[in-house]
Amino acid sequence: MSERRLVYSTGGGQACPGCGWPVASCRCSAGSREGAEEVPARPEARLRIEKKGRGGKTVTVIDGLPRNDAFLAGLARDLKRACGAGGTVGEGAVEIQGDVRERVRALLAARGFLVKG
Repeated sequence: MSERRLVYSTGGGQACPGCGWPVASCRCSAGSREGAEEVPARPEARLRIEKKGRGGKTVTVIDGLPRNDAFLAGLARDLKRACGAGGTVGEGAVEIQGDVRERVRALLAARGFLVKG
């Protein structure tokens, strides 16, 4: 006969009510609320270019955006299509291949963004 006993720890953190995993590593849709930050009426975007760590290739980074997955994916899709370049979505940032700051600045201003940089 095996002895079963309850183990209690105060340092374990909270568990997700949906999947039972710790909240920090939740794997269900209830834990994906982090990617649903509200988008303000006039979002602020900061433009910069990066080369470091990219094999010498230039990338235009649009940073300071709300962390809303659907909003970022749509914005990245529209910017890539308008610039004719590839790109990706990061955490609160969109990266477009090449130095396309002027084109992106005009596109974002037309969509009502406050553009800096």
